[in-house]
Amino acid sequence: MAFLPKPIGSTPVGGAIQVFETAAKRNSSIAMKKPLAHWKANFFTGLAVVLPALLSIGAVVWLFGTVSNVTDALLFFLPKAWTHERGGEGPMHWYWSLCALALAIGLITLVGRFARHYLGRKLIRLADDLLLRVPLLNKIYGALKQINEAFTSSKNTAFQQVVLIEFPRAGLYSIGFITGDQHGEVQHKTREEVVSVFVPTTPNPTSGFIVLAPKARIVKLDMSVADGIKFIMSLGSVAPDYVPVGGAAIVNGARVAENTPALGAGGEAAALAASVPSPAGTRAADPAKETPQN
Repeated sequence: MAFLPKPIGSTPVGGAIQVFETAAKRNSSIAMKKPLAHWKANFFTGLAVVLPALLSIGAVVWLFGTVSNVTDALLFFLPKAWTHERGGEGPMHWYWSLCALALAIGLITLVGRFARHYLGRKLIRLADDLLLRVPLLNKIYGALKQINEAFTSSKNTAFQQVVLIEFPRAGLYSIGFITGDQHGEVQHKTREEVVSVFVPTTPNPTSGFIVLAPKARIVKLDMSVADGIKFIMSLGSVAPDYVPVGGAAIVNGARVAENTPALGAGGEAAALAASVPSPAGTRAADPAKETPQN
């Protein structure tokens, strides 16, 4: 008969070797996972620190580039060989774009100062009348002028109040901003006092929905407009701190007094039970005052 060697694992020495090999593989895999886990944690921590700064810088650069496309035309009186790259054939140097932006800010300031005087108001009114008489241009200019007056008028309360409204259906609440309350035809035909509420989308609050809601069905919030916008842009993850009037807290819809001790596990139920009045004719028994019966 031919001699067949036994498998390594069938002998005591072979079994020990397999055990040591399995343990070595397990230890090596754990040793490889630990540096990877540390790198992953460090990477996401650094990303959380760097990402807001990068997004802010990117937004500023984008805004500057967009505005400079318009303001660069103010430097038409300078030779392009001075203001542009590659001898006037390339884009404008960034420092000349910055000068053009400063010039635009100065001109707007001068126009505003001029408009505050009597002669300036007369000239601006004359220019408005001329623009409103030009076909097609009068529609665009008139609409833009009304929107501008709606947002810049000191008597208007647009975007000065954050509200809570049931939208898009009853039982679901959305954050909105009151934009107006002068709706003669709507007030007359609905027989209700309604207000215009702008419900923005998230994370871009520049678009949204206009809802004409009855004033009695909206809930006014104490948060500022800036906090409301931050709440929307952060997908609801950044909410402002809120302390109710009087320092009382609200637990599961019930108002708890200010001197109520901190609630632990099961403490909420005890606090709510204490706030419910006992039925008429019943009284809590005090074991210390009970008299033993003979």
